[in-house]
Amino acid sequence: MIVFLLGTVLIAVTSCQKSNDDVVNSIDGIYTGTLTRTSSLKSVNLVGIGAGEGTAEVTMMGDHQIQVQCTGEGIDTTFMLNYYANNDSIMVCLTGNDFMHMYGHMLGEGHMGGSGHMGDMMGDIQPGETEWTHHMSDEHQPGDLHFGGFDVKMGTFTYSMQMMDGDSPYYLTFNGAK
Repeated sequence: MIVFLLGTVLIAVTSCQKSNDDVVNSIDGIYTGTLTRTSSLKSVNLVGIGAGEGTAEVTMMGDHQIQVQCTGEGIDTTFMLNYYANNDSIMVCLTGNDFMHMYGHMLGEGHMGGSGHMGDMMGDIQPGETEWTHHMSDEHQPGDLHFGGFDVKMGTFTYSMQMMDGDSPYYLTFNGAK
């Protein structure tokens, strides 16, 4: 009887735990929320400009990449992002030429000991590192900007897109939930 109860408890505990793959796959889907225009990543909303309802459709593309289609009043854009597990969050970062323009080097050039491709880069994660902290230490300098991510527990996605209005830069931030 004790063996049966112990077995039942172990099954219950292991069936309630999510693997890293389950957490990452949970970001796929449609998020509805708001689009807000701000003058900086930390500023308050610009009064009466660019606020409204928005939708972000997130599609897994494989090799640590997602495609995001963001739509709302005055916007319909699709872009690619790399994603990185970070405990109960999934953080995102730019890809390809967007990464190079933002940070001044190609993704993988800052990486030590890998071939420069996403799958190989994660092969040397040290104990205590998450995919995100590993990415940050290998690919970024202190102060590099990042623009959003997923709160897996809350089922939310936030991402700030850099935009231009003539010569004036601003951020259009999507904030939504599944």
